[in-house]
Amino acid sequence: MRNIIFKGTIAGIAGGLILGFFLKWMEALTGVRVYTLLLNVDYIPIINFKETGDFLLHLLVSVPLAIVLLWIVRKKGWEKGVVCKMVVASIIVGVLLYPLTLLSERTPSISSIQAIVLWLIGHGIYGMVLGLFYKNEIE
Repeated sequence: MRNIIFKGTIAGIAGGLILGFFLKWMEALTGVRVYTLLLNVDYIPIINFKETGDFLLHLLVSVPLAIVLLWIVRKKGWEKGVVCKMVVASIIVGVLLYPLTLLSERTPSISSIQAIVLWLIGHGIYGMVLGLFYKNEIE
């Protein structure tokens, strides 16, 4: 279990950083506020961080998610096709999280196709990073 926690933590930090940088880049390039959505916690009244604190909170969510996904990979024997499975799992997480955009005026519209596409591409990249880490762990 310690190995899963360690490997999942490393993968979660790497994946979370890449997801964050990708969405920040896409927001700068397109003006679509997908990075703002990633860091948005307007709906939690007691949290009032600056960007750095919000990004650290994002990583604090990414790490446990990565640990749980690695545990599932090991438990279910998902070694074969692990990269594809992590991409699909991460896109599902992205789909489940996207409705949080309804909770803030600063985030994209729930119906913004461009935002949804960028959001899901970013989460697919996150899954790819996790899958590559896990593939190297398995081999």
